[in-house]
Amino acid sequence: MTAAPHLPRRIVIAGGGTAGWMTAAALARTLGPLASVTLVESEEIGTIGVGESTIPPLVAYNRILGISEAEFMRATQATFKLGINFENWRVPGEAYFHSFGGTGKDHWSAGFQHFWLDGKTRGHAEPYSDYCLELKAAEAGRFAHLPDDRMNYAYQLDSGLYAKFLRRMAEADGTVRIEGKIAQVELCAQTGDIAALTLQGGRRIEGDLFIDCTGFRALLIEGALHVGYDDWTHWLPCDSAIAIQTSSVRPPVPYTRAIAHEAGWQWRIPLQHRQGNGVVYCSAFMEHEAALDKLLSTVEGDKLVKPNPIRFRTGARRKQWHRNCVAVGLSGGFMEPLESTSIHLIQRAILRIVRMLPAGAISAHDVAEFNEQQMTDMEQIRDFLILHYKVTDRRDTPFWRHCAGMDVPGSLAHKMELFRETGRVFRKNEELFAENSWVQVMMGQGIVPQSYHPVAAKLRDEELTHLLSSLREQVSRTVAALPPHGDYVARYCGADVPVAA
Repeated sequence: MTAAPHLPRRIVIAGGGTAGWMTAAALARTLGPLASVTLVESEEIGTIGVGESTIPPLVAYNRILGISEAEFMRATQATFKLGINFENWRVPGEAYFHSFGGTGKDHWSAGFQHFWLDGKTRGHAEPYSDYCLELKAAEAGRFAHLPDDRMNYAYQLDSGLYAKFLRRMAEADGTVRIEGKIAQVELCAQTGDIAALTLQGGRRIEGDLFIDCTGFRALLIEGALHVGYDDWTHWLPCDSAIAIQTSSVRPPVPYTRAIAHEAGWQWRIPLQHRQGNGVVYCSAFMEHEAALDKLLSTVEGDKLVKPNPIRFRTGARRKQWHRNCVAVGLSGGFMEPLESTSIHLIQRAILRIVRMLPAGAISAHDVAEFNEQQMTDMEQIRDFLILHYKVTDRRDTPFWRHCAGMDVPGSLAHKMELFRETGRVFRKNEELFAENSWVQVMMGQGIVPQSYHPVAAKLRDEELTHLLSSLREQVSRTVAALPPHGDYVARYCGADVPVAA
């Protein structure tokens, strides 16, 4: 008779914030009495706390944990997000929209962009954006839940309030929180695994599996286990940011703005109770004072907090799981916030931990698989971010000339040239960004396909005209029936905050 598996009984999470409490909430709710979950954090240590813009997989994550969407949005002062408006990226003064969901109607043999490209040769001048429901709803400032989840969306939220919301949930499910600063990470002399965390004051926290959520400090995975770091700043040169929160001056729009400037970009994220703002820049091309002046001279509303400067190094730990320690969040690496992937990478790591949770001794094969999947995720996201900087007509500043001239990973170069020559995009290994995301950004940044799939030419002129016009009409009719986004948020999940005039 086979013995029943024994899960690691003691799971210790080092660090709180969004990463720590997302991890605690998922483990405590999933495992219940099968394991003890302990989280160690200090109120004296601040969190980065600017992960306010998210992507659609968070909707599924909250559903997995049984979280009421309206309750969660009310608690985090959240609004809905249908995509990102990229301004000044290809050239100053122009914009394009990276929306969630699909555009038009794909054929099994070819994506909709091939039919749209063929239509252009036959005199159909309507833009690609006219065929995307989420994009046109965002432009109109409208939103509602639709039957069959036809509207793809994410959230714009207060990440600090999200952490507090998850903390309440995790503690109700049995997570034990311990207040204190980690003074030492104790390794087992025989195995090299982490044996315990020693806090200032001498308290010792033993565990079987340790989750490193200590942010950029990476006290466990790097400080104690020295796994190494792959630095990607030669491809993603921005290394600094300044964040600030301001009061709302108008109803919130259902999208995030990413506004390119001479040495990076700025974000604007509308929540129910305030707006998140920030400037991202490359310190080799812009001084801190110039970046601060750019931020403060362009924000709207009253400033609610002091500007928060952040230094970072885009890249990834060479191992996200090593021995009995798993890195989650910034301890595992950093993708700059251009496409709102920070919380998503936390979520992916947590779900993989749950799926690969050892039933006793840790399997080297599990560790290898986890590390391969995490690195694949990060490299694919890295390539998508590089695309925004590399493919541009901007040559107006040293920063943009540097970006245009830099070499890119072979994986990205292949994807760009494939689309340029054939209009095709292929998604690999559960890649986060779907075909339509690549199409929107590549065309938005200035890549024009030189050809398209021959199946598109199969449609007669009247058939193509009917297809294109019916798709546009369906989008237009649906958007016209949607309520204003601010009104819908107020009814569905409105928090007790002043409403902008």
